[in-house]
Amino acid sequence: MNLLDPLSSAALATAALLLLSLVAVRRRQRDGARQARQDALDTVASWPPEAARILNVTERQAFELLKRSLPGFMVLAQVPLSRFVRVPMRNSYTDWLQRVGQLSADMVVCDIGSRVLAVIDIRSADETARSRKRHERMTRVLTAAGIRVYTWREGDLPSMGEVRSEIGAVLVDNAPRATTSRPMPFIPVPEIAEILAEGDALDHAMEPVASAFFDEIEATAGRR
Repeated sequence: MNLLDPLSSAALATAALLLLSLVAVRRRQRDGARQARQDALDTVASWPPEAARILNVTERQAFELLKRSLPGFMVLAQVPLSRFVRVPMRNSYTDWLQRVGQLSADMVVCDIGSRVLAVIDIRSADETARSRKRHERMTRVLTAAGIRVYTWREGDLPSMGEVRSEIGAVLVDNAPRATTSRPMPFIPVPEIAEILAEGDALDHAMEPVASAFFDEIEATAGRR
């Protein structure tokens, strides 16, 4: 009996190794078949594209508000962080992109040389916990990069005067000063009024895809 125990143990270990190898082979075959099916899909036929707006109503209002309030500065919208934030390559760049690099800043205020001076982060009143964490992570990255972040609430945008005093004055004070000229003063302009294009209020089909949509996809994939 003592002589059979080592033999039985060796047989069991061999069987376990064979079983693990078989499972690994089956998994590779299954993954390969899935990838082959994905590669066979046509980009347009399998995912019929439809044009959508880049900005929703609140973002369009914020964009126009910044343009009118901050003359002499460049205002951009929905700019991916990977476009204006650089990171060292000692760790996986792909991992960084998945964490934060593919997130987009709602509004970006730049100088005339397109150097980013401030980011406006527009937060929804009913944002999910997942969305809040994403915004907080983005704010942390931008702050570490030396970029000022201002948070605006959907449905409660500041006035032109508040934008000029809270953002404009700071940007002008910190802007590089040339020896032969002074920063351009703010040009008086009328208070902004919301002007929607014809049919804008009714045409919901053209609104951009909500950012939370991708959160739901990730959550569903995780459960599966």
